[in-house]
Amino acid sequence: MRIRWPRRVSGQVLAAQLAITAGVMVLATALFLAPLSSEIDSQAMHQALAIAQTTAADPDIARDLTATEPTPSGPVQRAAERIRRATGALYIVVMDSRGVRWSHTTAARIGEHVSTDPREALSGREIMQIDVGTLGRSARAKVPLRTGGGRIVGAVSVGIGYGSVRGRLLAAVPRLLLYAGAALGVGVLAAIAVSRRLRRRTHGVAFADISALLDEREAMLHGIREGVVAFDRQGRIRLVNDEAGRLLGIRPDATGRTLEESLPPGRTTDVLAGRVDGADLLTVSGGRVLVANRMPTKDGGAVATLRDRTELELLGRELDSTRGLLDALRAQDHEHANRLHTLLGLLELGLHERAAQFVAELTNARRASAEQISERVPDPLLSALLVGKSAIVAERGVALRISPATLLTGRVVDPRDLVTVLGNLIDNALEAVAAHPSPTPFIEVELRAEGTTAVLRVSDTGPGVPPGMRDLIFTEGWSTKGPALPRSPDAGPDARAGSAVVSSRGRGIGLALVRRLAERYGGMARVTARAGGGAVFTVVLPEALTRDDTPTHEFTAAGESR
Repeated sequence: MRIRWPRRVSGQVLAAQLAITAGVMVLATALFLAPLSSEIDSQAMHQALAIAQTTAADPDIARDLTATEPTPSGPVQRAAERIRRATGALYIVVMDSRGVRWSHTTAARIGEHVSTDPREALSGREIMQIDVGTLGRSARAKVPLRTGGGRIVGAVSVGIGYGSVRGRLLAAVPRLLLYAGAALGVGVLAAIAVSRRLRRRTHGVAFADISALLDEREAMLHGIREGVVAFDRQGRIRLVNDEAGRLLGIRPDATGRTLEESLPPGRTTDVLAGRVDGADLLTVSGGRVLVANRMPTKDGGAVATLRDRTELELLGRELDSTRGLLDALRAQDHEHANRLHTLLGLLELGLHERAAQFVAELTNARRASAEQISERVPDPLLSALLVGKSAIVAERGVALRISPATLLTGRVVDPRDLVTVLGNLIDNALEAVAAHPSPTPFIEVELRAEGTTAVLRVSDTGPGVPPGMRDLIFTEGWSTKGPALPRSPDAGPDARAGSAVVSSRGRGIGLALVRRLAERYGGMARVTARAGGGAVFTVVLPEALTRDDTPTHEFTAAGESR
């Protein structure tokens, strides 16, 4: 019958452990029995030597050996037999210097020559050996027999039956096997326990599947468009896939390091480390808006996933702007209808000159506003943003003012970054002003160039920012749309985190993006108090402009490129 090797990892480990345990026990038993046999032989020979030395030390035996004849009833035979019976020896043979027996277990052999060579003992040496004689195999010892004066007159040979020696060895084997069996049983139980634990941990996976699972895992982790970072129970990075490395800027050699060693301190590090609770947490890393989730694992570690929401966030902001424009257009539609009704009434009343004057006033006001923005802010994207925002804030009953100090000379290196910064600041200022009504609410925008440095300043008539929170509002996750934030001791009763804390979408990342962009340019973003109430946000972007004083595009009052 063919024995099938188990396929599961736990079954193969169990079989291997059982085979190893049984092999080790057999080897250990064999290695123990081999020296045990030699040790028992040695003990038997030393016992024979001790009996022989004791017999030879009896002065009466040496005297009787020289004074009597070798007979079965002689004094030497009687003394030797008495000692043999007392010690349990197989035989005690006393011989003279010629090798003639004076004592023997078989009395008929007294007077005969011994069967083994006695010369070494008669020469004064003591001998121990395992040998075969007339009584069979035995452990024997021979010592010289001396008179009181030290003269050698014979020898004493003592034998211990080898059957008793073997019996001692065999008597030790069952106990040894019992211990070995007990140890083997403990090893089998331990192997079964390890196998069961391994089966639970590996979910019954076969060895052949492990390599395929690892290959699939690597392909999946490095192929998905979500960032994945795995940590062990000590917080060290265990795995970083390609997308996570791109989003966080972590190098491939970060494996084995702590998160604090691989990322700078901040909200992103706190979210990934689990110091911020919640799902779908927003954070900013390297100018990118990320959505992070952290899931603990059974071994005490955790896995964090990251999704890039930068483009989605920009689209959301554009959607907010579009909705605002639609609301403004809807309001302007009503206003335009009212103006058409007024114009129709003037015409029906025959006031043609007054109707022409009314149309000219409306056209000149609109043209003057667009020309003012395009002359001071030549960049088409920034000027278009200001024109669009002016319509949106007007719909909310707020005036958008362009500061007299506004003059953005030179060419903007990356207009999109300035659009992001300015759009965030205006949106947040509008939310703050709308939530804090005043008699003359307004938002004032200032853009100016200091060499190649662009300075953006947005002030509003909102509640202002308490001094103790002027740095916290640039932290990711702070929002005026969440729970009320702690008040500053010198803040008014309606003051919360500030007049323009975060993005208009209430996600807590608007000002964080502004600060990250400023820091990426080597600049800064700060907030101060406005005289008369409100807040002033200032963003400095070094090297955001070129020294070319001629802008790439200019716009006429009618909005046509020239």
